[in-house]
Amino acid sequence: MATLILIRHAKSDWSAGVSDLARPLNSRGRRQAPATGDWVAGEFDEISLAVVSIATRAQQTWELVSAHLDPMPDVINSEAAYTFDGDDLAEIVAGLPTSAETVILVGHNPALEELIRMATGRWAEMPTSAVAVLEIDAWTNITDGAATLLAAGRPADGRWIAR
Repeated sequence: MATLILIRHAKSDWSAGVSDLARPLNSRGRRQAPATGDWVAGEFDEISLAVVSIATRAQQTWELVSAHLDPMPDVINSEAAYTFDGDDLAEIVAGLPTSAETVILVGHNPALEELIRMATGRWAEMPTSAVAVLEIDAWTNITDGAATLLAAGRPADGRWIAR
C-alpha cells in the first residue's frame, strides 16, 4: 500500500501586493504550518518523497513543515503542482515512482479537495494548513475511487473531519 499525505499551504498574505505565484505566508500561516509538520512527524517514521508547488506560500509551508521531519525526504519543486485543478494533481500522483511508499504533496485548493473526491469518493474540506492522508494500492489508481481517507483536518486547531 502507498500513502499520500496532502498538505494545503498555510494562510497567505493577500495584502502583500504581489502576484499569486509570489504571495507569501502571513503571520497566522507561519504559526500554523509547524503544527502540521509536527503532526506528520508524529504519524510517519519516514517520508519517501515530497512534491511541492513552486508557489512561494507552498514553498514556505514546506520549509516550516519539513523542519520537523527526520530524515528529510527527497523533494521535487513542481511547477505542475501549482494548479487549482484536481486532474492535474492526479496526473502528478499517477506518475510517482513505485518505489515511493509515502509521499507528501503540498498544493492548493480547490485541486486538493477535488483530488480527495476523485481518489476516495468522499469530500474533505482542506482549509489552509490542513492535511489529508490517503492510502491506495497503487499510484496509478488515484482517480478510481480506490483510495481510503485515513485522516483529514488541521493539526493547528485540532479540527478533524476524519481520523
